[in-house]
Amino acid sequence: MMQDLSQFKLPKDFRGRPAWIVQLWWLTQSTLFGLSPQFMYRWRRWLLRLFGAKIGKSVLIRPTARITYPWKVSIGDWSWIGDNVELYSLGEIEIGANTVISQKSYICTGGHDFRLPSFDIYAKKIQIGSEVWIATDVFVAPGVVIGNGAVVGARSTVLHNLPAKMISFGNPAKPTRSRN
Repeated sequence: MMQDLSQFKLPKDFRGRPAWIVQLWWLTQSTLFGLSPQFMYRWRRWLLRLFGAKIGKSVLIRPTARITYPWKVSIGDWSWIGDNVELYSLGEIEIGANTVISQKSYICTGGHDFRLPSFDIYAKKIQIGSEVWIATDVFVAPGVVIGNGAVVGARSTVLHNLPAKMISFGNPAKPTRSRN
């Protein structure tokens, strides 16, 4: 058998908080966060901080952004999280200052070990530096580090670390030229 999901077990403390807090966050995100008007950035920052996120000053997060576990997310000052961005924070996500994550991008810290019949789940931290621009509809894989000042082109798939101050794009994303 290649895959037997009856063997799957979520690792102890994988979510980082008790199940009732996870459920409370998901309810809060669907209502108080997700239904808030666009201009209520301060409100959304407050809600995320209430649930343990480390959010810098003047961060702009759109109400359609989705954050799985806010207590595993840190975002630096003056950064922007666009519409329909998914911060799939099974593991930690660290975003620097003055960084833009554009609409529909998917920052994915988790996956499964397909080689095991039990389909074990894992999480790997993603680090996105300061002054980075991740353009629209970019996928960033678990464990990736994107250097300061990097640009990742629209619809790219980031499977490996990307260097600082370089423009990268493609599937998989590859550095093509300096940002300067």
